[in-house]
Amino acid sequence: MIWNILDYLEASAAACPEKAAYEDMEDSYTYAEVLENARRIGSALLAILPQNAPVPVLMEKEAWTLNVFMGAVCAGCFYTLVEPELPAERIRTILETLDAQILVTSRKKEEQVQELGFSGKILFAEDLVKNAIDEEGLADRRKRACDTDPLYAIFTSGSTGVPKGVVVCHRSVIDFTEHFTRLFGFCREDVIGGQAPFDFDVSVKDIYPAMKVGATLEVIPRKFFSVPKKLLDFLDDRKVTSLTWAVSALCIISMLKGFRYKVPTNIRRVMFSGEVMPVKHLNYWREYLPDALYVNLYGPTEITCNCTYYRIDPNRRFAEDELLPIGEAFPNERVFLLNEEDHLVTEAGKLGEICVVGTALALGYYRNEEKTSQVFVQNPLNNCYPELMYRTGDLGRYDEQGELYYITRKDFQIKHMGHRIELGEIEAAFQSLDGIERVCCIYDEPNTKIIGFYVGALEAKEIIRQLTEKLPRFMIPNIFHKVEDMPVTKNGKIDRKALMADYQGQ
Repeated sequence: MIWNILDYLEASAAACPEKAAYEDMEDSYTYAEVLENARRIGSALLAILPQNAPVPVLMEKEAWTLNVFMGAVCAGCFYTLVEPELPAERIRTILETLDAQILVTSRKKEEQVQELGFSGKILFAEDLVKNAIDEEGLADRRKRACDTDPLYAIFTSGSTGVPKGVVVCHRSVIDFTEHFTRLFGFCREDVIGGQAPFDFDVSVKDIYPAMKVGATLEVIPRKFFSVPKKLLDFLDDRKVTSLTWAVSALCIISMLKGFRYKVPTNIRRVMFSGEVMPVKHLNYWREYLPDALYVNLYGPTEITCNCTYYRIDPNRRFAEDELLPIGEAFPNERVFLLNEEDHLVTEAGKLGEICVVGTALALGYYRNEEKTSQVFVQNPLNNCYPELMYRTGDLGRYDEQGELYYITRKDFQIKHMGHRIELGEIEAAFQSLDGIERVCCIYDEPNTKIIGFYVGALEAKEIIRQLTEKLPRFMIPNIFHKVEDMPVTKNGKIDRKALMADYQGQ
């Protein structure tokens, strides 16, 4: 039975030692090399840190960084990627939240790290990998490990401005990876195109499925996502077969009509998450890659990547104003809707908060008991024994056929002109209009105005005319603000704060 994520690495290193595990534009590491590097780095770390200690890693998105992650795991610790481009104050807050004793970085980041004023020990990965392997120490750490030990922590933005560290254990990732690879047919011949930053949970769906089956993970340079020709050349040259990307990353190619330049013909699996996938952009991908498997994935970081999936039927076509279902729960997870009184919602058309129970739940937020207790709660439907449930903060509903749909964030449900409105419903109708590429609706509460930000050719008068045929008058945005492109966060989601800051600055 698999109970430690290192079992995957060791199995692939034994089965295909010379197979490339992680590659980028500069470097390539075989499974045998990754295991050896990890054991060397782990041996150095275990001499400094106790079991289950955090290992913050301030390094770039590159193949070498993944070796360091596995080194932290070999030491019986858990890793946290600290994005070098973050503001120094946020980096300090993450390190303080972790109460970190060390910070692992690379020589090329030495000057930046020194400027942080970090009081702990700064370690350089280039030095750690030269350490002799401590067979006894590694074996002892492994012997003492449990499958509920933390594997990684990913910091998400907090409503108070203080980042929250979502801690996920080995068992949750193993459970998810086993089902993920089986359901979608991953194999050793796959070449996975890694879009996500390593401090974003989409990367977990690249790293561990590849490791389990012995596939190759190609780490795509971040800058390529602003130059579609280079991105498509990379996918074609590296013979990438599988994409698990944020919606915005896929939309970059469809918005700029990238497939007119080149269609990477090896792609056979396209999976997306993070935001609602606009049907017109999905249709563009399906037109050029009709034989690929398309899967809509749903779920927040706190439930180990995803809790539901919807495999798109090749014969089913969606109208551009339709929403895609989020589908069924992954095995070993239960997903259901609760209303504001915590009663189960099963009736079609009724909104409820999407809630999840099962092994996939994160351990909670690191050193933040208050925030953890707010969303990781006792399942109110179960008064017989302790059963932890995660409240996603997302609203969903069933249709008449029983299919589940994500509708909007609870935060995005507004009261406007006496009506309860879901901004996601407005966005879906707006997005479907011909001549509109991308949409984001924000409620300016102080001024009681719905602002419709959009990329496209239409002017406000024409947008209003077309929306009147789709929405009641009270749901039509009060202001339309055209932008050249839709700003995105580094995790690939539309940056609502940046949109409002730009609007208010005019």
